[in-house]
Amino acid sequence: MTFPLGAHVSRNVFIYHGFFLTVLSVVTFLSVMASACPKICHCSERNGLTVVQCSSRNLEEIPPDLPQDTVSLLLSSNHITKIPNQAFKYLPWLQELDLSRNAIETVDAGAFHGVAESLQALDLSHNHMRSVPKEAFARLHAKISLSNNPWHCECQLQEVLRELKLDPETVNEVSCHTSVQEEYAGKPVIQVLDSGINFCNFHHKTTDIAMFVTMFGWFTMVIAYVIYYVRHNQEDARRHLEYLKSLPSSSQISKDFDTISTVL
Repeated sequence: MTFPLGAHVSRNVFIYHGFFLTVLSVVTFLSVMASACPKICHCSERNGLTVVQCSSRNLEEIPPDLPQDTVSLLLSSNHITKIPNQAFKYLPWLQELDLSRNAIETVDAGAFHGVAESLQALDLSHNHMRSVPKEAFARLHAKISLSNNPWHCECQLQEVLRELKLDPETVNEVSCHTSVQEEYAGKPVIQVLDSGINFCNFHHKTTDIAMFVTMFGWFTMVIAYVIYYVRHNQEDARRHLEYLKSLPSSSQISKDFDTISTVL
C-alpha cells in the first residue's frame, strides 16, 4: 500500500517535531535541576551563576540538592559536624565556600574532591577541629582560614599546614589548643614553627621512648622468669638432695644384715 508524497512529508515533520520536543524537555529538566534552590536556603544570581545563602538555618549537614551552577556557597553559623567524602562533587563552578562558625569535628580525606581546582576561598574558622587528614586538602589552591579551632599541635598538623595557602589576615589566630609539648599550648602555630620547632621530631622521640619502655618491660619479664626458673630448680634439687641424705647408706645396710645373721 502506498501513501501520497504529502503524507510522508507530514509524517517526517511529526517525527522531527516530537524529537525536538523531547530534546527541549530534557534540556529544560537539566536546566531546572542545575538551578533548583534548596527550600531552606536563598539563592541569587552573580554573573549568570548562583550564589546559595544557607547561613543561620540550623542545618546539621550539608544540603545534598544544591544547584550545579553554584559559584558561592555560604553555610556559616549552622550545626554541621562533618564534611563527608565528595560533599561538593556536583559543584564544578564552586569558588567560595564558607563553613565558619559550625561544629565541624571531622573532615574526611575526600571531602573536597571535585572542587579542588575551582575553589578560591575556603573558610573553616570557628569550628571544633583538632586535626585533619593531609589528603583532605590535597591539590587545593584556595586561600584557607583555619583560625579559632582547638588544634592539637603535632607532626600531622605541621605537615598539613605546610601544604596550605593560609589566609594572611587570620594566620596568627591558628593556635595550639594542645600540643605534644605542653609549653607550646596557647601559642600561634606559625609562630612556633617559625622559631624552628619541628613537631615531627617530638613524634619520633616519643615513639623511640615508647619502644625503649616496651623493650625494657620485655627484658625485665625475661630476667624475672629466668630467676624464678633457677630458684625453682634449686629448691627441687635441695629437696632431692635431702631425700637422698635421709636414705640409709650401703655400709649401714651391711652392718644391719650382719647383726641379723648373728642373731639367727
